[in-house]
Amino acid sequence: MIWVPLLLVAFVVAGAGCARVCRASLAAARPLGSSGGTEELTVCEAAYLAGGPFRVTDLTLVSMHRARRLLLAHTGWATVVDATGAGGDELERAVLGAIGPAGQSPVPAVRPVVAAADSVRLLAEGLVQRGLAVSEEARREMAAGVRAVRAGFLLTLVLGTVSALLVAEPERSLVVAGFALPLVGSGLCLLIGGIEVYPYTRWASPAGQRLLSGLSPADPLTALATRGPAVLEPELRAALKGRGPGEAPPERP
Repeated sequence: MIWVPLLLVAFVVAGAGCARVCRASLAAARPLGSSGGTEELTVCEAAYLAGGPFRVTDLTLVSMHRARRLLLAHTGWATVVDATGAGGDELERAVLGAIGPAGQSPVPAVRPVVAAADSVRLLAEGLVQRGLAVSEEARREMAAGVRAVRAGFLLTLVLGTVSALLVAEPERSLVVAGFALPLVGSGLCLLIGGIEVYPYTRWASPAGQRLLSGLSPADPLTALATRGPAVLEPELRAALKGRGPGEAPPERP
């Protein structure tokens, strides 16, 4: 009966991981504030809820490009055309600051700087306080819970295999049946975490997801905010993807 202690270890590890995922999921679904049912989203808020800080950055870059304050070349470079139109828009000022005084910069170098800017952080904090976005702490806890469940699944698989090899043939079916319980439990929890939980807890809370689902993609910027760069024309998709600092910049207009 050497396999019984191994089975108990598998149950404890798998159960702890599943409980952690469940707690993280409940915490993520419990907003700090209240959406009140009458909330409206700006296009930047929709971009954050749908795709996080980098989606907000892409939206701002494309918006400035369409307003002809910025040129996004298919080579992956951003060139400032008009720096006077940013006004009180903190996000646009963050883009101009990331590009720098030279007026040109590769997009792959600009995106992470803007995504980490205070303007994006304040946007995220406001959404969290309104109960529309999931906090960074909750996202970290969910990711840690999924890793714990995955570790429990693999450990159960290993312990079950070892136990099945250690026992005699008549007892093997009992061992397989015993280890199947934590294995199936961990597998189902991973499935929930990967398919059901992830879209609702990566950035948007359930309340934020409901607001996102009510947005119309008819407006090009709204479509970009909710669906990502895949909705853009090929030249802009290439510009956002970029080719890195080694690529020659375009001629300034």
